[in-house]
Amino acid sequence: MNKERLIKSSDRVKSLGEVFTPKNIVKQMLDQPEVMEKVNDLTATILEPSAGEGAFLVEVLRRKMKVALSQSKSADEFDDKGLVALSTLYGIELMEDNVEMLVMNMFSQFSFDYQSGTKQLGGSPNKEVLESAKVIIQANMVQGNALTKIDGDGNPIVFSEWQLLPIVGNIKHQKVQRLEHTFQDILDGKEESQGVLTHKDSEELDLFDFLDEDYNPEEEEQDIKKQYAPVRITKVYKKELEG
Repeated sequence: MNKERLIKSSDRVKSLGEVFTPKNIVKQMLDQPEVMEKVNDLTATILEPSAGEGAFLVEVLRRKMKVALSQSKSADEFDDKGLVALSTLYGIELMEDNVEMLVMNMFSQFSFDYQSGTKQLGGSPNKEVLESAKVIIQANMVQGNALTKIDGDGNPIVFSEWQLLPIVGNIKHQKVQRLEHTFQDILDGKEESQGVLTHKDSEELDLFDFLDEDYNPEEEEQDIKKQYAPVRITKVYKKELEG
């Protein structure tokens, strides 16, 4: 049995305090009733501000994909629900090599769960779903410093909100509106925020909860960095800008 790696080097422990969370500890934290309630909510948004290689987020994704599968009556419906589950997970990580592994690990977990779930429902994997998953993961997993809110290139951290649009008429497919906001704007938009669900404080608040029913895009236009055309969630890989 391979021994679980908790550190990359003693130098990184000394300079960064970098120690990865053991898998058994991650599972114990996620098994707490108040945390399980949120993880089992397909649309509950979760941010890990020190994501490492994804021990916490990958396990949350695995559990959310099980929820998505349980709520799907067909492979086509699982296409949408699987991507909705993925779109709720966000990570910030300081080290570039960790981010590369984080992205790889998140996609590997999604791909495995998606393909196995699709087969259970009697369907075949959709390449568009996997391509859209790559786009969502790359947008949601950011290299940067959660304390300074600056990314690896020295710019403000920007996150994409995958806003679910109402399903109307006979159309059953889930459409989304992708909006981009800086991390600072998100935090400033919720003055009484206690934070999102993280493995550090186990508190939960939707990352984009400040975009409530009274939200007026015209009043807050300066907070939106980029806006994409509404599309079915399986087609976000096309990255079509609005206008």
